[in-house]
Amino acid sequence: MLAVVQRVSFARCVVEDKEVAQIKKGIVALLAIGKKDELKDATWMARKMVNLRIFEDQNGKMNLSLIDVRGEILVVPQFTLYGDCRKGYRPNFSLVANPEKANELFCKVLSLLEEYPVRVKRGVFGAKMRVEITNEGPVTIIISSDKGKNMG
Repeated sequence: MLAVVQRVSFARCVVEDKEVAQIKKGIVALLAIGKKDELKDATWMARKMVNLRIFEDQNGKMNLSLIDVRGEILVVPQFTLYGDCRKGYRPNFSLVANPEKANELFCKVLSLLEEYPVRVKRGVFGAKMRVEITNEGPVTIIISSDKGKNMG
């Protein structure tokens, strides 16, 4: 599983000119599910996202988590994170899970996040979305549940 996590002061997701989700202080997680991902990856990713210390404490140090700041999280399905551009100019998406598996694990990550004391919002799986993000910092972190490609 791959995620691009951004610390935000505001974000919203729009589908067909209708707002489907909005958050204020928190994080936006653009989430991709890979072919080899399993339940353990969903569990790891949910725990990592809510505990990632990317919010500033009283001394200006990134030392607080989403839970600590009582923030919100907007999770947006983003299969294109697995686009392999090493060869040619058209991304290869051969590492992406099939839609059924991806949706199942995407929903599992969301249900696991809902077990934490944070407000959870979601994008729409399979929809064409417009995501508006006001990145604070800016702070953007890439995390991966794959030990071989772990960036965070």
